Amino acid sequence: LGAYVLQVKATDADDPTYGSSARVVYSILQGQPYFSIDPKTGVIRTALPNMDREVKEQYQVLIQAKDMGGQLGGLAGTTTVNITLTDVNDNPPRFPKSIFYVKVPESSPVGSPIGRINAVDPDFGKNAEIEYSIVPGDGGNLFDIKTDNNTQEGILILKKPLDFETKKAYTFKVEASNIHVDHHFNSVGPFKDTATVKINVLDVDEPPVFSKTFYTMEVYEDTPVGTIIGAVTAQDLDIGTSPVRYSLDANDMNNNFSVDPIEGTIATNELLDRESTAQFNLSIIASKMSNPQLTSLVQIIIHVLDVNEFPPEVTVPYEISACDNSKPGQIIQIIGAADKDMSPAGQKFSFRMPPDGSTNPNFTIHDYKNNSAGIVAQRHGYSRRQKEFYLLPVVVEDSSYPIQSSTSTLTIRVCRCDSRGVVLSCNVEAIFLPVGLSTGALIAILLCIIILLVIVVLYVALRRQKKKDGLMTSKEDIRDNVIHYDDEGGGEEDTQAFDIGALRNPKVIEDNNVRRDIKPEPLCEPRQKPSAEYNSDIRDFINERLQEHDVDPNAPPYDSLATYAYEGSGSVAESLSSIESLRMETDQNYDFLSDWGPRFKLLAEMFGEENYNAGNIT
Repeated sequence: LGAYVLQVKATDADDPTYGSSARVVYSILQGQPYFSIDPKTGVIRTALPNMDREVKEQYQVLIQAKDMGGQLGGLAGTTTVNITLTDVNDNPPRFPKSIFYVKVPESSPVGSPIGRINAVDPDFGKNAEIEYSIVPGDGGNLFDIKTDNNTQEGILILKKPLDFETKKAYTFKVEASNIHVDHHFNSVGPFKDTATVKINVLDVDEPPVFSKTFYTMEVYEDTPVGTIIGAVTAQDLDIGTSPVRYSLDANDMNNNFSVDPIEGTIATNELLDRESTAQFNLSIIASKMSNPQLTSLVQIIIHVLDVNEFPPEVTVPYEISACDNSKPGQIIQIIGAADKDMSPAGQKFSFRMPPDGSTNPNFTIHDYKNNSAGIVAQRHGYSRRQKEFYLLPVVVEDSSYPIQSSTSTLTIRVCRCDSRGVVLSCNVEAIFLPVGLSTGALIAILLCIIILLVIVVLYVALRRQKKKDGLMTSKEDIRDNVIHYDDEGGGEEDTQAFDIGALRNPKVIEDNNVRRDIKPEPLCEPRQKPSAEYNSDIRDFINERLQEHDVDPNAPPYDSLATYAYEGSGSVAESLSSIESLRMETDQNYDFLSDWGPRFKLLAEMFGEENYNAGNIT
């Protein structure tokens, strides 16, 4: 009562010093009995206690200001003041009924909403926000409730699956309370309310239920076909129990196993190989005979157990190297083993020499008992010249039953190494090279040898080319060789010139394919000499050669002039000179010598003078 609301003020333009014409008095014309106003100050206050917003929220108050102290004859002005009551949390939430009934099918999925309940709070805004909770007790573990922020309703949520055959109804209490509580109104009472919720579970025709969520089975890889390795079980938990049938999932393309449709037993359908497939995943479907559409599916994991059927094998390369300067007891190589039967973590391997090789004087095997062994040298140094390769048989055994073993033969190559054991060369050619030469020096020597060979080949090729050029030049010279004699001929014994004896044998001439052709030079035609009576062989040879050249398409397009000359007595072809001609000297006419030029002038005078003297004698 009397709470301050607002202060209003009116102004008067009259002179305040002149009487009461400017003295203003305030009063309420409308708005009583809820509010009051001070006549002098214009302060508006509440006139009633415990005003309730939920009953009336909006108020219009009409205020009058009158001068002349409110007396008769004074002038007045009015104004309207709109007053709104703000909300306070003075009302607790209340359920409209004490019991709520909810029906839920047993097939409802976990996490789905199954119903709504609501409490009413006449307050406004945040004062009307409600929080719902389930009172601990029956059903508290199966259900949950949360608030819808838009409608302030409580939504019931399913936390666990329901089963009509196990329990048909649940009862629990729900509490609704304000989130924002005003402690000034604690005397009103607790700002919360409770109600009872009853859940009725509805029966639904459900699929069969397997006894396990998944199954795990084991089988040995050598198990015969048709052997039962396990079974699955499913039941119809509805009131009207129906038989269950089993089958493999149609999407599962695995034909290694089969399932009995009535008993649910799993049997092998083919021979298994752990090294090919170590694990199989099957899907078994259970369906109700009364309603085959209702099915359940379960996963089966089948592990194939190993049978020791493969022997272990050495894992390192079968060819290793040993230094030629190895010492007794020095480890050449560390070897290991692998087994296809199962992972190496579950196997123990042992290494040894075969019984017939235990006295090997060159190398031996030392088993470290940790699935590895070392190849150990037994002598001081190895000569590569004497033996380059050594064969070492190694026997490796596993620890499974039955025990499997294998023998591997390692090839040990002797290599040249430095003092630190670093391999320098393992090539066969390197055995015969000096020890002090490095690889770079060997390469340099090979390059020098190759360069020398190239120089020799080039020199021989140039020599052959020059010789060929000389032969080509002599063959291409088709002119006759003119030999000048400054002395008298030597007769029959002079064989340095041309051998005219070949002219007597045409077959020899035919075998000689060398042609000596020259282009005729323009000379003064000599006078024709009378031919001898006994030169038929020469004439036949010349005619034969002429005929041969006439029909030869490869002959040059110019005439060939071959000159034959031979001096001396006793010639097989006899003399061609006119000096000893059988004809008389008078028959010879030497006038043509004067036409041969200055070189034959003296000869022309000599023969011309003799001719003249002979005429006088005659």
